[in-house]
Amino acid sequence: MQAGKPILYSYFRSSCSWRVRIALALKGIDYETVPINLTKDGGQQFSAEFQTLNPMKQVPALKIDGITIGQSLAIIEYLEETRPAPPRLLPQDPKKRASVRMISDLIAGGIQPLQNLSVLKQVGTENQLPWAQKAISFGFNALEQILQNTAGNFCVGDEVSMADLCLVPQVANAERFKVDLGPFPTISRINKTLLALEAFQVSHPCRQPDTPAELRA
Repeated sequence: MQAGKPILYSYFRSSCSWRVRIALALKGIDYETVPINLTKDGGQQFSAEFQTLNPMKQVPALKIDGITIGQSLAIIEYLEETRPAPPRLLPQDPKKRASVRMISDLIAGGIQPLQNLSVLKQVGTENQLPWAQKAISFGFNALEQILQNTAGNFCVGDEVSMADLCLVPQVANAERFKVDLGPFPTISRINKTLLALEAFQVSHPCRQPDTPAELRA
């Protein structure tokens, strides 16, 4: 690997990894990908080698500037703070910045963890789909109401922000779990607009080095 180039430990289908891939693309940061398969060999995230990088045994993890950062929102905020050139992922206005963080936390802390792989393993195979659908729909009901007050073209006004980086991967999860998106027109509209942007396309799960051939775009 090229010396000094950031290294992203990622899984193609991980929505948390996708958030970071979008941020790296928007910031124009060249990086290496090290795939961590969450299902192969009992989960490569549980290996002793990866645990030294991220004791939580989760992706993503980003090696950059001589440090290793876990947790997607912490990574995105670090990129914003150290590479503040446009696009700005956190608005300058403190009220808008609070809205961005609120929406990001709602998705990253209030929806995604309830339907992620580790939780679904605990609820049993027969219960996984209804469990995920209920968790996502409950969160989307709240998110839809919030976005009706904050949204312009994107989640908060007319500039792409960290909230949008969280939204698109979560909608993809919703689609994978066959959630009815009809009751969430604002979420659907923003998602469609964002998916037309290059950074969201190049970071898409179907275009990653570890994407299985049958799922590639």
